[in-house]
Amino acid sequence: MTCCDNDLYCAETVLKTVADNHQIQSPLIPRIATGLCSGMARSNGPCGAMTGGILALNLFYGRDTPAQGVERSYAAVQELIERFQEAHGNLHCHDLLGCDLNTAEGQQCYRDQQLNRRCASFADKTIELVEAIIKTA
Repeated sequence: MTCCDNDLYCAETVLKTVADNHQIQSPLIPRIATGLCSGMARSNGPCGAMTGGILALNLFYGRDTPAQGVERSYAAVQELIERFQEAHGNLHCHDLLGCDLNTAEGQQCYRDQQLNRRCASFADKTIELVEAIIKTA
């Protein structure tokens, strides 16, 4: 599954794909990732694929109680961020796409340049990175 193949956006796609790959089901997936799409709700924040990847990692490494440590989660998230940055040269949606999705002009640029393909590649790469981190941790 890639971004926009099923009308899901980047963060939703990454979270749902990783969950599906591991037979994890919840009515909260993909809905908990929606606000992370488009660089955190078009705020020019971090790439939704990457933040969706963080949610996906925490399906495995998140904690259930305050008594549990955060070290495994933080290490996995830091590794994802480092690998994503290395692969793409940046973490932020605006810089990765070259347009501001919070403006009509930026949204038109996204459509005209078919940037959904670039987002799909970010989602695919993030899924690959998350799966690799899960396998090695």
